[in-house]
Amino acid sequence: MFKDIAFTVYAVTDMPKARAFYEGVLGLTPTPPFDGSSEGAAWVEYGIGTATLSIGCSPDWKPSEDGASVGLETDTFDEVIEKIRAHKVEFKMEPMDFPTCKMAVVLDPDKNKIIIHHKKG
Repeated sequence: MFKDIAFTVYAVTDMPKARAFYEGVLGLTPTPPFDGSSEGAAWVEYGIGTATLSIGCSPDWKPSEDGASVGLETDTFDEVIEKIRAHKVEFKMEPMDFPTCKMAVVLDPDKNKIIIHHKKG
């Protein structure tokens, strides 16, 4: 029936603050045509591999650290963690080394969980 996930979206309350995190801290690049370039943009999309991570600002959506989370895969796990620490981002789960992966959970400015992940092997 379904063939793919179209996008994942996180609710945010302050678009400039959220973009500073997603672009400045995580280093994501907005993808046209949803790059937030229109005045008062309430939606920005970031292409990651074949997937799309979006952030949206609406009074109908409420951020929550208890909601779902997205896992961002990286081959440079330790470098990413170092960069995140340099920005004094809050960790929900400190970096952990498992037999199959390395993983940490950080919080965006609205307390949405972002998993930083590196699959071993």
